[in-house]
Amino acid sequence: MTDGTEGPTAESGEHTARYVALLRGINVGGHRRVPMADLREVLAGLGHRAPVTHLQSGNAVFGAPRGSDPAALARELAAALESRFGFPVDTLVLAAAELRAVAARCPYDTAALDPAKLLVFFLDGAPDRAALARLDADRYAPGTFKAGEREVFAYFPDGMGRSRLADALTGALQGHLATARNWRTVTKLRELAGEEPGSRARQDPPDRP
Repeated sequence: MTDGTEGPTAESGEHTARYVALLRGINVGGHRRVPMADLREVLAGLGHRAPVTHLQSGNAVFGAPRGSDPAALARELAAALESRFGFPVDTLVLAAAELRAVAARCPYDTAALDPAKLLVFFLDGAPDRAALARLDADRYAPGTFKAGEREVFAYFPDGMGRSRLADALTGALQGHLATARNWRTVTKLRELAGEEPGSRARQDPPDRP
């Protein structure tokens, strides 16, 4: 069994760095369908090196010129996806080093928690700490959350689907482009991104039906 990772392996050259794209709201309930093979084609068509995708929820790692502006890469990719599929796709892009910094800021003991229940809400800017402070933490226990720099970490010990905290956080983060990934996915994307110049992303064989 594999984890849904597909695409070629690649080393980052001296002038190339790895970036991570996070798409929001695709392939949910059969709507807004963006096949991962097509996502890789779009990235390659934009000139990005060796795109790799993970799962069906819109996670990709690719090579681009070192020092590229992640926000510009996100705008370019979003425009290409809308042109290809006919609907807008909210898109965030982080440099591999940014993803590593997010992981380093995690205030939870990740080794002691279920990685499927620890989520990172990635944002396009700093969260509104005043809006988050207005949330009554006791009301959402045992779920908890903690703000980072451009992300919010949240733990759902009873599962996200049965928690009111997720909706409360969505409300507090209004005005931001926000998309969440669980810690297992964050860890996998860090692995694929390599995080160091010249490092090689490990490639799993593609899923087979």
